[in-house]
Amino acid sequence: MKRSNKRLTESGFTLVEIAIVLVIIGLLLGGILKGQEMITQAKIKNVINDFNGVTAAVNSYQDRYRALPGDDATADVRWSTQGAVKGNGNGAIEGKYNNVLAAAPTTAQESNLFWWHLRLGGFVPGSVTAGIAAGLQPPNATNGIIGVQSSFGGLANLGFSSNIVCSSNLPDKIAVAVDTQMDDGTPIAGEIRGMQQAAPNPDVPGASNVSAYQETGQNQYLLCKNL
Repeated sequence: MKRSNKRLTESGFTLVEIAIVLVIIGLLLGGILKGQEMITQAKIKNVINDFNGVTAAVNSYQDRYRALPGDDATADVRWSTQGAVKGNGNGAIEGKYNNVLAAAPTTAQESNLFWWHLRLGGFVPGSVTAGIAAGLQPPNATNGIIGVQSSFGGLANLGFSSNIVCSSNLPDKIAVAVDTQMDDGTPIAGEIRGMQQAAPNPDVPGASNVSAYQETGQNQYLLCKNL
């Protein structure tokens, strides 16, 4: 006699019931993995938009004020009511992209004045009142920061001789995708360059410190783009 597929197993469930549970588990796992991939894709687009958005904000600021944000030598006059601090007007954004403020940014901290000037002009959101918050670097989508600097004064700049914008703490999968979609997919040349991080928000190294991307699921990268 043919056995019924509805017979009880040792667990007390029928074979049909077990099959249904396994199908549901498979669907749930598939949904979770799909959801994780959608989150990753969203973060990739977010980082790309950050790079493009900063470049657009700088271009708009220069069109309006004929000066570079952070380096603007007349910012203190334009926004005297808010207590704005001016840059030195030499064309370079001086200071490190990851500079941690202990007080309101000074003329020597143009990498922080950069964000204050853009906020005062209404190009990016944030505090415009004199203080630490006005010069803080905005966060990116991966718990890193977005910052700017130049090679002025011999500061290492990943081989760039221009002002650059950097985004830190990027998981390897996101860093590789951003470089591939925006540039050539290699960290040692092109418009976008990167380095593997040993610690969060590291200083920008020289070009000799750059090696090929390694997508292990554990590595994090700092990416920088010329402005």
